[in-house]
Amino acid sequence: MIRIAIPNKGRLHDPTVSLLREAGLPVLEGSTRKLFAKTTDPQITFLFARAADIPEYVQDGAADAGVTGLDLIHEARSDVEVLLDLNFGRAKLVLAVPEESSISSAKELNGMRVATEFPKITGDYFRDLGVHIEIIKVSGACEMTPHVGIADAIVDISSSGTTLITNHLKMIDRVFSSSVQLIANRKSMERDGKIGQIRTALESVLRAKGKRYLMMNVPESHLEEVKRVLPGMAGPTVMKVESSESMLAVHAVVESERIFATVSELKKAGARDILVIPIEKMMP
Repeated sequence: MIRIAIPNKGRLHDPTVSLLREAGLPVLEGSTRKLFAKTTDPQITFLFARAADIPEYVQDGAADAGVTGLDLIHEARSDVEVLLDLNFGRAKLVLAVPEESSISSAKELNGMRVATEFPKITGDYFRDLGVHIEIIKVSGACEMTPHVGIADAIVDISSSGTTLITNHLKMIDRVFSSSVQLIANRKSMERDGKIGQIRTALESVLRAKGKRYLMMNVPESHLEEVKRVLPGMAGPTVMKVESSESMLAVHAVVESERIFATVSELKKAGARDILVIPIEKMMP
């Protein structure tokens, strides 16, 4: 039995559940109010947990694998195997000061107080710079601390920068970049090949995102011109159409943002009956 720890709530919960569903592992008979949930594979169970606790759960073997942020993995100093960047939940830890402050660099904070929910990452950052600070650990509302005299600066998560602007703060440096990762317990990886299968299933969905499958009929005399248009991953697939001696079926995978321009060029090149099909999975 493989136990996968996933966020029970917050901004990482819904995208995680959605990605797992697309990979063929939907949550069954469960909710965030329950600790465990089944999936379509009888050998896989989900464990709902706080995203911040998941690195420790996986390290200690309470879960065989987990989904959580890279920032939380580094902050927990967890000894886990990082298997795959799941390409969502992107955010950055930023160093910020009040917008009226004259401070414009981290080195100017020497001897001052910095509030954060990430004391270990923050400590690493300032040690690398050779700057001595006092770290004030907080568990929430970090952006308020400079305005109430608790700290001179903060290190906090920022996705869009809106929260900083709202709280009259300005970013002076990026401390750490994060995204959501698939992680595994090292012993579980060695013991059970199922974790590798889970990674492959998730990777197949990620590879398919942003791509479309093109199918078209092409007169044989126009094939070379059509091939020059297609930016396929490894060149197009070309097959003979049985009902016609001069017609070919051409298939290719194309980035979705290039579909409009590519289809227009294909028509000019002589392609006909063009079909654009979404891709659910692309196995590596």
